[in-house]
Amino acid sequence: MLAATIGWAVKEAMAQFRFLHAADLHIDSPLIGLSRKSEKFASDVDEASRRAVDNLISAAIGEECSFVVISGDVFDGEWRDYRTGIFFADRMRRLGDAGIQVYIVLGNHDAENRFAARLELAKNVHLFPPRKAATFRVEGLNVAVHGRSFKQRDVTENLAKDYPPPIPGLFNIGLLHTACTGRAWHDPYAPCTVEQLVHHGYDYWALGHAHTREVVNRDPYIVYPGNLQGRSPREAGPKGATLVTVDNDRVVSLEPRVLDVIRWSVAPIDLRACTDMATAYAATREAIEQAMNAADGRGLALRLHFSGTTAVHNEIAVLGDRFREEIETITATVSDEIWIENIELATASLSPTESPDPTVAGRIRAAVEDFVRDPALGDLLEKKLAEVREKMPAAAHPDELSASIRRDGPARALNLALSLIETQQE
Repeated sequence: MLAATIGWAVKEAMAQFRFLHAADLHIDSPLIGLSRKSEKFASDVDEASRRAVDNLISAAIGEECSFVVISGDVFDGEWRDYRTGIFFADRMRRLGDAGIQVYIVLGNHDAENRFAARLELAKNVHLFPPRKAATFRVEGLNVAVHGRSFKQRDVTENLAKDYPPPIPGLFNIGLLHTACTGRAWHDPYAPCTVEQLVHHGYDYWALGHAHTREVVNRDPYIVYPGNLQGRSPREAGPKGATLVTVDNDRVVSLEPRVLDVIRWSVAPIDLRACTDMATAYAATREAIEQAMNAADGRGLALRLHFSGTTAVHNEIAVLGDRFREEIETITATVSDEIWIENIELATASLSPTESPDPTVAGRIRAAVEDFVRDPALGDLLEKKLAEVREKMPAAAHPDELSASIRRDGPARALNLALSLIETQQE
């Protein structure tokens, strides 16, 4: 009787387990521009990706996970410091000390790194090969993990089609770094379709590459956990990993675990109801406070987006840099853990010109509007942007900056010129 009870308990324990699904750690990836805030904030930013990994380790141990899967882009290309590799190896060892196995596929950024595939890791770490998909059995569990690493950055072939078939009687997990029918802002590497993954027969697809958490499919589960730590305003909101609970070979629970250290946020501020700068600043303070509360005690990199046809449009345009200084002052009274990453102005005047104005100011206004629409301005802007890009390091993402200037620059210049004209008329 006792032996039967023990046998049942062992079988039941093997049927129930948890694992943590993470991807896109990008260890030591720079958070562009944020180091200018202050010495303390700069230190927090520099350590953000590592502290997020530490949070991942703590979550895996605290949740009593049997294993961890990492679906690519552990690193952010070549290491700027070899201690990046040492840091990762040490954290994987800590998981091993807690009896937790780790299964990893290398992604496109890892493939850029000459040392990632040769890094000496603890015995609990299982790294999938790049030339052919392989399978690892999880010791002590009826689980098979299948995967294949990137052998180069630009992988355009469908890797998933050559993954092994599911092993009958086991819970089958597929690790894949992929764009999966396309994801905005992400290169179309290792393309595949949702239908293909569904029909492959695995019980769970652990995807990586897209930095936004997404449950792509539920039967079987196909999941992007998102990245651990946001790196730009495009990666706003909570970031982390996904905790998966399995019982009798079925996923019974899927829970996000928030692990980020610095939170990115974009705060929209509608100034339509503002009658003067005092009410505009009050609306700004409210938006900053709401964003800080939503960050749950983390450092906050905040982009403010002002919009609306408003009575304060002209005054904001004329204030120029002074407007940002006022915003920075307001921010300082809310928290010293906030950095205003950018201020976007998309407001409009309450009294736009609806018909030709024969006055001198009207003719100047018309000339300015014609100049902004002139293709020659676009050509001049492209020439200047090319000069700027050549002088910027690759880590500063010059293409992203250029796109922002190309998109917003002419309109902001037009708004400022027209505001100055209208101010002179008043």
